[in-house]
Amino acid sequence: MSIERLETKQRMSRIVKHNGTIYLCGQVAADATKGITEQTQTMLDKVDALLTQAGSNREHILSATIYVKDMSYFADMNAVWDAWLPEGHAPARACVAAKMAREALLVEISVVAAEI
Repeated sequence: MSIERLETKQRMSRIVKHNGTIYLCGQVAADATKGITEQTQTMLDKVDALLTQAGSNREHILSATIYVKDMSYFADMNAVWDAWLPEGHAPARACVAAKMAREALLVEISVVAAEI
């Protein structure tokens, strides 16, 4: 049972692979000065890139935990999520309101996926 860690730093690895399962560290927006729609889209773009790097894609996401700064962003975040997620491939998902690491961040996601 090997564990492969990619882009490892002192506190975390961006990707961890174990027994055909891929774990991504929390992903946030590319530009935290933007609104919830763009923050959600660029966050999901980063998830796409990491999944590709790890040997997977959004059709193989097993679970996602989404953290939003305030539930007033829930509908707008979901609109971007729904457009991004391939039909018939919805993962197990949780969405919670959470205090963010930086004030400007509105949304963060943690993803677990199956390796292709």
